[in-house]
Amino acid sequence: MPGKEALRSELLAARKLLSDEDARRAAAVLSERALELPELARARTVAAYVSVGREPGTRALLDALRARGVRVLLPVLLADNDLDWAPYKGVERLVRARRGLLEPDGVRLGPDAVLDAEVVLLPGLAVDGRGMRLGRGGGSYDRVLGRLAEAGAEPALAVLLYDNEVVARVPEEPHDRPVQAVVTPGGVLRFDVRSVRMRDGQVRSAPIRNGRTRDGRRRHGG
Repeated sequence: MPGKEALRSELLAARKLLSDEDARRAAAVLSERALELPELARARTVAAYVSVGREPGTRALLDALRARGVRVLLPVLLADNDLDWAPYKGVERLVRARRGLLEPDGVRLGPDAVLDAEVVLLPGLAVDGRGMRLGRGGGSYDRVLGRLAEAGAEPALAVLLYDNEVVARVPEEPHDRPVQAVVTPGGVLRFDVRSVRMRDGQVRSAPIRNGRTRDGRRRHGG
């Protein structure tokens, strides 16, 4: 199994091969698929992010959520790689930031604002059949997930990916946490994540794969 860095390089290279039209089509379908999630239909506050480059597109989804009256929180990268949050007020209120990111220009709400979210949409490069997510390696969302866990908050966690980014296995570390769902243009794959107590007394997540495609068929393989 390749290490995290090798897998990241492979997946980023594949994204670079996508045409503008491929990315636009995928973004439109991803928005439709994500909006079908019951968790998003019920949510009043959603923590999300603005896709950049060849990331699976989120902008149509952000506008659709805002049009529904959902309070959408977007991340603001801090100097120490932690994340502050600010409300999404429309694409015209996004500004260029460090590392090529787009961030809202509104009032900063503080890193703990994510605790109000009922759904957290996470960026990523891959997810495996256990729900383990591969991020870019900056550690920002590890801090977010750690903050949620410390506060006892349990929002639904989902990641938006391309179909080829659902892989057989993602290398994991002790601090990694699984997601409940992955949304791709091909459909939604869900994971039943259970907490189990290990011999060392620590409680760790044990995801059980339990997913179906949009047409209701069981998905197999990665």
